[in-house]
Amino acid sequence: MAIGKSLKHSACVGIAALLAFEPLIAAPAPSEHRIAIDATKAGPTISRDIFGQFAEHLGSGIYGGIWVGRGSPIANVRGIRSDVVQALRAIEVPNVRWPGGCFADNYHWRNGIGPQDKRPQTLNPDWGGVIEPNSFGTDEYFDFLGQIGADAFISENIGSGTAQESADWFEYMTSGKPTTLANLRAANGHAAPYRIKYLGLGNESWGCGGAMSPDHYVEEMKRFSHYTRNYNPAQQSGSAAMKRIAVGWDSGNSDYTEAVMKAWKDKVWSWDIEGVSLHGYTIPNSWEQKGPSFGFGESEYAKAIRATLKMKDWIARETAIMDRYDPDRKVGLYIDEWGIWTDPNPGTNPGFLQQQNTLRDAVIAGLNLDIFMRNAERVRGSNIAQMVNVLQAMILTDGPRMVRTPTYYVYRMYVPFHDATLVPVAFDPGSYIFGTISVPQVDAVAARDKAGNLWLATINVDPDKPAHFVASISGISARDAAGELLTSSRVDAHNSFESPNTVIPRTFAGHVARGTVEFDLPPAAIAVVQVR
Repeated sequence: MAIGKSLKHSACVGIAALLAFEPLIAAPAPSEHRIAIDATKAGPTISRDIFGQFAEHLGSGIYGGIWVGRGSPIANVRGIRSDVVQALRAIEVPNVRWPGGCFADNYHWRNGIGPQDKRPQTLNPDWGGVIEPNSFGTDEYFDFLGQIGADAFISENIGSGTAQESADWFEYMTSGKPTTLANLRAANGHAAPYRIKYLGLGNESWGCGGAMSPDHYVEEMKRFSHYTRNYNPAQQSGSAAMKRIAVGWDSGNSDYTEAVMKAWKDKVWSWDIEGVSLHGYTIPNSWEQKGPSFGFGESEYAKAIRATLKMKDWIARETAIMDRYDPDRKVGLYIDEWGIWTDPNPGTNPGFLQQQNTLRDAVIAGLNLDIFMRNAERVRGSNIAQMVNVLQAMILTDGPRMVRTPTYYVYRMYVPFHDATLVPVAFDPGSYIFGTISVPQVDAVAARDKAGNLWLATINVDPDKPAHFVASISGISARDAAGELLTSSRVDAHNSFESPNTVIPRTFAGHVARGTVEFDLPPAAIAVVQVR
């Protein structure tokens, strides 16, 4: 295979030297893609919660990644590392799902409150069998949310816990009246009740969350939905009320979604839900041998792109089921675990799910976010797995060192789409072909932000061929288009602690000609521009 088709893009360097030899190898000609944007029409609102994060007690996702302790030489505020907080504030994280994941159905909240030296040392049986010090618990979680400006997404323990335990936890967190548990919260440093935007009613209850049949889960879900009450006076009605998300599809079977939605349609007054979850990971090969996170060739790249585009079909499948029981789309679809999952980095604890984050991951992040935004009428939120040091992370840390990943920069570039209004876009996707794999070469999505500004995100999937875009826009006389571009010379390029700026955004602009906006994307690139 050609070098340009494996890891390197062509570069117009040393042309004079090349002329001394023949034949001269020409760079691939760009493919042309026409985009029609109708800025006169408004689609659904793109919920900012589509850009949510996920922090599980797994590997160094919490300990070392978020929590370093009050006595750490690493700069921190009340034990929460300041460099990570600063980085996360820049991508305007809307919510953080916690404490899991599979860990949630082993988590008992009383272990994580009160004086640090009095908290028990427990085991983390799901992720490496390591000691869980319980240093980062409920009050530290809400302190962290306050520092980064995010909302709470609590995943409660339905698997090994009880309804009484969850009821007590929510009284501790949300009661505004001076109950014994509310007074305990005040004694632990927070007199005011916490706000909780989302409650996850269990996690993967078809698997690590209890291996329940769909019908058994529905009965448990109804019971926990009733008894897990939010007592915060500011969250008793309207849009501020807490939203409850039931366990849905298991990336292979829709029986949970079917059972949950059927029960919801026939529900009685004593319980309710506002959402159903979908978990869907990008697995380049198989669960047993997923493939490396870096040092891969084009075959691994193409298989990963093909795998990630299954998300379109998964959402369509779930939406069709939900529409049968909920044609008015009152219940939202929440993809609260997703991302690329590869083999762990060599030499690391396999239970820590540590992998490198490359330009390929950035392309995958952009493609999925575009899919979610196009389905914003039903998709109300998503949580990438995971925020720090685990799977497709925003941030990697090593002791005092921290680096932002290519996926992080996609989230930063997509900030203008938070709570924006989707604008209809039609385009010719073309084809990227590698062997027997054929996928759309380009992707595009447009939206107006709250101030009315028009934003356009485009992706060129092809790792060798540039893409030329010609965008016509109804309702706007375009003056210019400028923003940022993310790409690199290799699809497995990544940011390391030694070289943190290998894959970072650079300024990017198109030009206006004959009433259209035109610009070129290099191979394997993501661009976000404001059309003015």
